[in-house]
Amino acid sequence: MPKSARNKVVSLTQTEKKTRENKERIADLIRAGMDEYNFVWVLNVENMRNTFLKQIRQDWEGSRILFGRTKLMQKVIGRSPEDEYMENSHELCKVVQGDVGLLFTNEEPQVVTDYFESFVKTDFARSGLIAPLTFVIPEGVVYSTGGQQSPEEDVPLAHSLESTMRQLGMPTRLVNGKVTLSAPYTVCEKGQTLDSKQTRLLKQFGVACSQFKVNLRGYYSKKDAKVVLNDE
Repeated sequence: MPKSARNKVVSLTQTEKKTRENKERIADLIRAGMDEYNFVWVLNVENMRNTFLKQIRQDWEGSRILFGRTKLMQKVIGRSPEDEYMENSHELCKVVQGDVGLLFTNEEPQVVTDYFESFVKTDFARSGLIAPLTFVIPEGVVYSTGGQQSPEEDVPLAHSLESTMRQLGMPTRLVNGKVTLSAPYTVCEKGQTLDSKQTRLLKQFGVACSQFKVNLRGYYSKKDAKVVLNDE
């Protein structure tokens, strides 16, 4: 009889070894990046999307982008003059905080700034996002864009979706075969934390309100041995 997968014993020592090896690998990549490239940038990504990040990696294929634990990044870069990896690199740790990554590149700072200022992508929101807008669906027949367009330019929501709308919290009903609201329905209010039902409704009505953006917190110049921090 074959052994059950549930009975497989995983050694804690093996797990710790893999974790340690992975940390060492990332640390080596950070050191190699600092050795190889002229600039090290600290990137903060808003509303992470792998698709958009993949595009950035392709656009910067001559450079290197790395994400990891901030404590590990700080340790390698150096938190003080005594343990810094390069002269004055410890000053970069002031912005190696929170959800950040590192960009190693030889491109001049203005090139980096121009690229990331223009790289802003809009996508559908995910649960947990703070709503950047208030979205209200008017009373009456529910249209495919939820009132974002005039009825003359829109089409009624398919009647087959009525039960789905109710499952998502909208008090709809069918009137003469059309999905209808007896009063305006607020899907979300600006500043509210969105849940999964709200994000599904926003997507259903074509409301893309999540913005993928990379904030540049600052960079280290190896040639000048100095750190330049950006005001956010």
